[in-house]
Amino acid sequence: MVDRSLSFARDAAVLDANALRDIALEAGADDVGLVSLDDPALDDQRRDILAAFPFTRTLVSFIVRMNRENIRSPARSAANVEFHHAADDCDEVARDIVHALQARGVRAAYPSMGFPMEASRWPDKMWIISHKPVAVAAGLGQMGIHRNVIHPTFGNFILLGTVAVDIELEARARPLDFNPCFECKLCVAACPTGAIAPDGHFDFAACYTHNYREFMGGFGEWAETIADSKSARAYRAKVSDAETVSMWQSLAFGPNYKAAYCMAVCPAGADVIGAYQADKKRYLQEIVDPLQKKAETVYVVADSDAETYVTRRFPAKTPKRVGSTPRPVTIEGFLSGLRLFFQRGKSTGLDAVYHFVFTGADRRSATVVIANKMLSVDDGLVGDSRLTVTADSETWLRFMRKETSLVWALLRGKIRLRGDPRLLLAFGRCFPG
Repeated sequence: MVDRSLSFARDAAVLDANALRDIALEAGADDVGLVSLDDPALDDQRRDILAAFPFTRTLVSFIVRMNRENIRSPARSAANVEFHHAADDCDEVARDIVHALQARGVRAAYPSMGFPMEASRWPDKMWIISHKPVAVAAGLGQMGIHRNVIHPTFGNFILLGTVAVDIELEARARPLDFNPCFECKLCVAACPTGAIAPDGHFDFAACYTHNYREFMGGFGEWAETIADSKSARAYRAKVSDAETVSMWQSLAFGPNYKAAYCMAVCPAGADVIGAYQADKKRYLQEIVDPLQKKAETVYVVADSDAETYVTRRFPAKTPKRVGSTPRPVTIEGFLSGLRLFFQRGKSTGLDAVYHFVFTGADRRSATVVIANKMLSVDDGLVGDSRLTVTADSETWLRFMRKETSLVWALLRGKIRLRGDPRLLLAFGRCFPG
């Protein structure tokens, strides 16, 4: 009788980097990169990966190409059907890789390319593996100004997948030694919310509020709109019939991205750049202009930089005010969220150091500096502050979630201010909603 465990062990022993790549390519990947979990580039990812897959020693990063013209279409249904099918392909490739490795006696596992995620963690990090930094570390591409990974051949018309493997690699991965992004700024021109700035600044809140309207936070706000509406007429006064149908479609067929125009117009990559170089004027007319001129609703937070941008830049587009999400449930969530939702346009002229001292169940102290339209957040109380906010942590979080008023908290001593109280109003303007 053959001892299959010994056969599996021998198979696993000969699985070097080339063998792993071949397995991934045979499974349907369009390109493959490998990176050791102990690579310094993954220092901020390692703990989360090991929490889900404690056997991990190597990550197999792979890409699946998408059909470009679907993504470029102003018709969002055409773009989104390609996103959904390519995402399914990613998961199928990852599953087949794991199946092949398992047959060879190698422990391996994969997370979803996108969804489902660990929803119980919301609004903190829901995903197990961040595919983008893994792909960059594995040498599959570099991040463009639009925050998409650009492959040197296929450009940014790709989706990413990752497989965690219990195999040690001898050689370290080498990241791509050049960035395919040549900063043409077409993504800046096409973004309907102004989330991508010419100087490289990225407004996460602007992108998240519009493009992910039918995903986690936007869906929650829509559900609350239903709950708050006293009648069907009151609901329709806030939400158009088309928006309701769009939400139904997302529930039935998967959530739809509202834009992704930054990906659509990107000409980087050897397979993509030819049309742009051959006739830039035609490229702009056929690919960029239709997205810029498309009449559509753009979801924005009231008094945000995005609202100002849409009104000024795109007369054919209609900004619609929606609530700001996600709402913090921990002090760490509040502090980390400041970096994501800071509106630098609203901070013009503000130069202040803020000290935050949180007491109660979630004790923490932090220093927030807003100056020259930039934000920094540091642990502890650093330097001299112009305003010190001392707050019971639970009361502060309820205030952030609009479940209690600032006046109530001040009168009861749950929140105390030392310094110019007008600076708190100025602080709030930098984080509208």
